[in-house]
Amino acid sequence: MSDATDFLYPFIEGDETDAPSLLADLAGSAREKWDESRALRERCLEESAAAVAEVAAAMAERFVAGGRLYSFGNGGSATDADGVAQLYTQPPYGIPLAARSLVEDHAVLTALGNDIGFENVFSRQVIAHAREGDMAMGFSTSGNSDNLLRAFGEARKRGVLTIGLAGYDGGRMGSDPSVQHCLVARSQSVHRVQEAQAALTHALWAAVQEAMEGAHRAAGTRPAA
Repeated sequence: MSDATDFLYPFIEGDETDAPSLLADLAGSAREKWDESRALRERCLEESAAAVAEVAAAMAERFVAGGRLYSFGNGGSATDADGVAQLYTQPPYGIPLAARSLVEDHAVLTALGNDIGFENVFSRQVIAHAREGDMAMGFSTSGNSDNLLRAFGEARKRGVLTIGLAGYDGGRMGSDPSVQHCLVARSQSVHRVQEAQAALTHALWAAVQEAMEGAHRAAGTRPAA
């Protein structure tokens, strides 16, 4: 154990030498974290079921009309934004849908951060790409990221549907009028928040797929391959 990793396993002594005891402690810690994660994911999915259905219906309406989804986030949430874009464009089943992660272009991201400030890295891309009828989905564990809130503000000016995923108590995203829908994973752990957000986004994607198939059946059309 080093000082840099003490926070991960605070129950382990720095001079621990009993291997069986150490392994038992690690296994117990893993089980405890899994149980905590599963409980939070189940609670979030249950508490957010109505909101997920509402957002899915709104997203399906825009996808049918040709709308595109833009996703974004900082740090670990950037990988969640990438994952969402991949899930919608290359789904394991169902209808591929137009989506793009605003963190995937490293040249644009670093140029905007260097030249005009990191707080503008997503809002400038929203200005450049998003049009009325599109969708913007932002991930933040704190809910307080300035660059996400600026992006949501620009999105609303352009008639873009805005969806936020936040942790803790929702932070500023939970009450900001530019965020039309905010799904909150109520936990004080960044790790558990991101795991719950992953469950919420997959539930939302599945609901969008179901709504899209229903819309095509009602219209007598076939989804594009």
